Amino acid sequence: MADQNIKVDQEPPSVASQDGKLHEKIDRFISALNGDDQSSPPEITESVQTFADLFDVMIVEHESGSKRWIQLEEDASSLFIESIDRTAKLLKSLSRFHSDENYAAAINRLSGVQQRAMCVLEVEFKSIMDDYQTSYDRDRKNKPDEAKRKQLSSSSSNVQETPEPELPDQSESQPVKDEFLGYSDEMSSNLNKLAQGLISGGHETECCELYLFVRRNAMEQNLKLQRFEKFSIDEMQKMQWEPIEKEVVSWMKLFKEFSTSLLPSERRLADAIFSGHTTISDRLFSNLTRIILLYFLSFAEAVMLTKRSAEKLFKFLDIYETVRDVIPEVEKLISAERLQQLKSGASLINTIIGESIFNIFIELENSIKSDATKTPVPGGAVHPLTRYTMNYLKYACEYSDTLEQVFQEHKKIDGESQNQSNYGSQLARIMDLLDANLEAKSRLYKDPSLSLIFMMNNGRYILQKTKGTGEMRSLLGDPWVRKQSSDLRNYHTSYKRETWTRLLQCLSHEGLSVNGKVMKPVLKERFKSFNAMFDDIHKTQTTWVVSDEQLQSELRVSISAIVIPAYRSFMGRFSQVFTPGRQTEKYIKYQPEDIETCIEELFDGNTGQSKKR
Repeated sequence: MADQNIKVDQEPPSVASQDGKLHEKIDRFISALNGDDQSSPPEITESVQTFADLFDVMIVEHESGSKRWIQLEEDASSLFIESIDRTAKLLKSLSRFHSDENYAAAINRLSGVQQRAMCVLEVEFKSIMDDYQTSYDRDRKNKPDEAKRKQLSSSSSNVQETPEPELPDQSESQPVKDEFLGYSDEMSSNLNKLAQGLISGGHETECCELYLFVRRNAMEQNLKLQRFEKFSIDEMQKMQWEPIEKEVVSWMKLFKEFSTSLLPSERRLADAIFSGHTTISDRLFSNLTRIILLYFLSFAEAVMLTKRSAEKLFKFLDIYETVRDVIPEVEKLISAERLQQLKSGASLINTIIGESIFNIFIELENSIKSDATKTPVPGGAVHPLTRYTMNYLKYACEYSDTLEQVFQEHKKIDGESQNQSNYGSQLARIMDLLDANLEAKSRLYKDPSLSLIFMMNNGRYILQKTKGTGEMRSLLGDPWVRKQSSDLRNYHTSYKRETWTRLLQCLSHEGLSVNGKVMKPVLKERFKSFNAMFDDIHKTQTTWVVSDEQLQSELRVSISAIVIPAYRSFMGRFSQVFTPGRQTEKYIKYQPEDIETCIEELFDGNTGQSKKR
């Protein structure tokens, strides 16, 4: 090789001697090589050999370890990068005459020097890139525990020759980049110079691979420290839902931090290190974003592919909203030409999530249709299906805007008409199915009055839940609410007619008097019938259940309003017919006050024996 034939009669020239005059000579020689008159190659000037020798000295200092990049003065590091750039230009110009023996020797000499320089830069670049770990671990772990930090510093003093850098002043506001990524401005500046050198020296690919490798490892390390688990689809399938729910909560928090804190910092770091090379920084940042984004979206997909069930709806909705809200923030950081691939991946995941949410609602419809239990609820109380469905819908309506979006998107995918498949109509359909199911269940009761109490209880529960949830009321609309209220009034009226009309017939004056004289045997029979019938109603309907206090009160008040005045009037007119004493006590079992007390005991769900009067 040409460099092995160099005769050195004195100390190697110092780096400082590589001054502007030598650079000017090299630049003039490059200009001459690139000139129009190329009939014969110009003679290689001595400055080329001198330049190669001086650059070789600089490289040897780095290869021997006597000088590290971070120890260089600003001028020295800039000179090293300038030398790489000038060598690259020189090699390109010399290559035009590579067939010439002298030119071939010069190219060989400079190529060897340049290749060693690239190795130096790659080592230094990776070393400084990796140094984020020192800053990261120190700031994130050891800073809160000062005693522990001092202990670690003391124990490592025997093996660390270089002093540990001072901790940043946490009392002052630090840039997000410094706080999280662990690169100081000085480190970023050095990395920028090294990147410039590697790119100009033809090692752009190696530089980018190093950068991507280190930053990917850094981000993965951060996710592990935040206890983010990268579950596979198979692993997720085997997990119980409760631990998955907890993982979803952590995932949501980290995914939001990913878009608002981590990614903007990564964008600034890439732009700082590759300033002047926008295409490269865009590509690296986009690749890194896509890799880490895939972690988050793969988790979402794995959750979606678990067995569908109604209980999972709300976490599915949380995931859908998180992806929907985070992706636009990520998109803001990525250049337009690299955006499509990212958007298509996120769109696919959201489509999968939306499809799962839509199908859960379809399955909710099916579960209501298929609930055909033949055992009536004791006492005509609110059916578990009603409680479950209404509470489920109440929570679902907290996501009404998101669900509307999901149903609209599903409509576009399936090509349905604009009047179908939105969340409001879906909600109304579920309510109709629930109402039809309850009607069927009401027919399981042998007592028509109890059937009506059952419908009142369930109708009242549905109405109260609807009124108490603004979103649900808004979606179902006032006409639906008015119809539900009207149905309740009709049930109430029918119940009073079914239960109390026959009782009130006992208090009818018709047939009691003949020619103005009260027929005592008929009167006795009327009181006996009333007492027996009222006893039976009281005994039966105290076991019935009306848990809604307002409905219970309304029923008691309306019953009292028709029974007590009629009884008081009947007793007031005919009680004197009986002989005072035993006869009166035998047939007039209740006073109006007793009737009122008994009515106040109705619908308490008392399954024991009724109280003695």
